[in-house]
Amino acid sequence: MLSYITYKDGDGEIIPVPAMYGDPSRTSAYMLKDGSEMTLNTVPKIALYITSLEMDRERTSDSTFVSKVHIRERAFDRDNKEYLHKEGRNYTVERLMPTPYKLSINADIWTSNTDQKLQIMEQILMLFNPSLEIQSTDNYVDWTSLTVVELENITFTGRSVGGGSTETEIDVATLGFTTPIFISPPAKVKRLNVIHNIITSIFNEQHGAVERGETMPEMLAYASNRAYQSDTKTRPVINDDGSVGMENLGMIASRSEPNTVSWSTTYKNFGLLVLNDKLTFIDTEGAGIRPWREYIKAHPKGDCYEPNLTQIKLYRSDYDSAIAGYVAINPNSEWEMLVDWDLDTLPSDTVLQGPTGDNTKIDYIIDPLKVDITKLNRVGMRILLLNENIGDPNNEDGPDAWKNYDGTDFVASANDIIEWDGRRWWIVFDADLHDNSEIVYTTNLNTGIQYKYDGTEWLLSYEGEYPVGTWALVF
Repeated sequence: MLSYITYKDGDGEIIPVPAMYGDPSRTSAYMLKDGSEMTLNTVPKIALYITSLEMDRERTSDSTFVSKVHIRERAFDRDNKEYLHKEGRNYTVERLMPTPYKLSINADIWTSNTDQKLQIMEQILMLFNPSLEIQSTDNYVDWTSLTVVELENITFTGRSVGGGSTETEIDVATLGFTTPIFISPPAKVKRLNVIHNIITSIFNEQHGAVERGETMPEMLAYASNRAYQSDTKTRPVINDDGSVGMENLGMIASRSEPNTVSWSTTYKNFGLLVLNDKLTFIDTEGAGIRPWREYIKAHPKGDCYEPNLTQIKLYRSDYDSAIAGYVAINPNSEWEMLVDWDLDTLPSDTVLQGPTGDNTKIDYIIDPLKVDITKLNRVGMRILLLNENIGDPNNEDGPDAWKNYDGTDFVASANDIIEWDGRRWWIVFDADLHDNSEIVYTTNLNTGIQYKYDGTEWLLSYEGEYPVGTWALVF
């Protein structure tokens, strides 16, 4: 209020008048004068000090009253240091009733001549008629920020004729102000959370019973024993150009209890698409339709997210324990989460004996009718065959590209794994002779993708689509 007062000196220069709290102790005042009574104070200046503080009984209200304000922040991108055009975090502020007081303040105007005094007082007095409304803070939730300052009295000069007070060159004029204030107790700030998980229990009429533990309902889908598991199956397919793709055979969440059917609904009803070391959200609109940072901010424990420390866990009905990995949002795309899989949680590849030694990996997955194998031949190369057979035992002359070095025909079936030893082809895994009770695992060296043979067909070991409730972030 008094911080921007100026005056014009004899040379026409505009000089600001300092305003300061002017209630020093004897020691500090002695130090400001350099320990000498011969030092004069500089003028002009304005000294402010409190004269009284009294409780204002007329403005007292119910001391138990609590005012609640709901605040919605604008989302902020910490990486790019900018605000986004969407909603951020939500808060509730509980404001307790403040205590009213009446504050009296004096402003002493120190000047060396009447012209200085009149210039300064003119700039101040024109503001009061007889009061001035001020805002003490720009805090949106501070309900005591607006107040009014009234000019109560004016003492034009501290000098008097014949009293000896005219011997000093400094004249002091005093303005007396009063303002109603509040002293507020601390406010309670609470972060708002929405409902992220709903477990709905559905009565199963075929069994005619409802389990109390199911219908309460309890968060079984998110318990440590994990009631929901994925039965998703994803098979590798050969595209028209010979490249390897994938086909999802259904995104299913199953559970073992037969008496009730319980469906899990999580934030935005998102499933998860797992492709090698990348995770994206998936729903009816497709994959990669929501950024991961948005999900983490909405998660009740999102504040605990730490890149490469936070875990992803996948729950499958064909695995005894969860598949886990450490995740971090892709710095080049918020729609992808990068994952470093914990190899101890993945199934071990099966050792397959071959002519060049034991191995657990394959080099290629091909359709033998779509690839020129002569361009790939090298000693020790292993290939998984899909879709078509190589040759036929009933044919007298098989395909030349697949003949052995001595000109003999090579015959193999789809789903077999074959190996070239430099002179002939060998079947190192015969799908027709395989014992279906044992699952075979192998990994493609070129892509890092693990596959398994379930006795009928080759499937991706753990990659594919995971429905709601069969995956979780562990902060």
